[in-house]
Amino acid sequence: MLRAYTRDGNRLVPTDIDPTAETGVGNAVWYSLTDPTREEDKFVESCLGIDIPTRREMQDIEPSARLYSEEGAEFMTITALIEDEAGQVVKTPITFVLRNDQLVTVRYADPKPFRLYERLVSRPTTADISGERVMIGLLESFIDRLAQLLENTGDGIDLISREVFGNKSTKPTRKTRDLQSLIEQIGKKGDVLTLARESLVSISRLVSYHQSAGTADQQAIRERKQELKVLQRDAAALSDHAAFLSDKITFLLDATLGLINLEQNQIIKIFSVAAVVFLPPTLVASIYGMNFDFMPELNWSFGYPLAIGLMVLSALLPYLFFKRSGWL
Repeated sequence: MLRAYTRDGNRLVPTDIDPTAETGVGNAVWYSLTDPTREEDKFVESCLGIDIPTRREMQDIEPSARLYSEEGAEFMTITALIEDEAGQVVKTPITFVLRNDQLVTVRYADPKPFRLYERLVSRPTTADISGERVMIGLLESFIDRLAQLLENTGDGIDLISREVFGNKSTKPTRKTRDLQSLIEQIGKKGDVLTLARESLVSISRLVSYHQSAGTADQQAIRERKQELKVLQRDAAALSDHAAFLSDKITFLLDATLGLINLEQNQIIKIFSVAAVVFLPPTLVASIYGMNFDFMPELNWSFGYPLAIGLMVLSALLPYLFFKRSGWL
């Protein structure tokens, strides 16, 4: 889909474009390409005199393929986060092309920040409207979205922490099963944090590249310098917060694995104590189970009760010793 945003006074007006049209769009500030066809790419290329990167080129992770200048235009790609149909957070590339104060965005998904900003630019504003200003506004929306995502992830991590250290289950099997479920939740939170940090790093790289690109309109760069610095500081602060949450995730994972090992060791200890408790009675039973002709106790009327008493006593004494020592 191709949509052009044209300047109408102090706001932008969206217009759906027919790529088969022979003429461009006058006064267009922003061309928004969503899952574009080849005809839509060609239309924008003819309007701005640039080559729109393909989806495969956008997915390249090399800095030289994500941040470069060509034909007087800046090509900058970030990693954005979206939710798929299953509600899982996944990443998708979004490319910003800035040329002659006109912006082109190329994407193959519909992130929430785009929808929010599209509604925002349709409202009247006192600020000037330009392609660079639209790009900065979109980046601000992405950073706000990432901040909300990190806040929600942090709340989820706090909940997992209470579950790990406040598990009141008395049954070892059930407790171990609960801890294993928590490990899966910890893994999912860790994946989200990894994707968030990757997205923040890509935004920081874009801002740094744009500041040092040295476009022809130096006055516009000076006017936006403070906004770009704020963007960079916000991205750095969120990256630090994501790193803190990652450390907390690592701690919770280690703690959960440690608790599982303790539960398993407790079970092994019970089996070991049981083996030691029943070893002396087994020894007594083995002695009197030998088939020797001369065993005085076999012909004694109190031999059987004596053997039973020895087995009970030999089992009871180790049990009481372990109980007093706190091993049970």
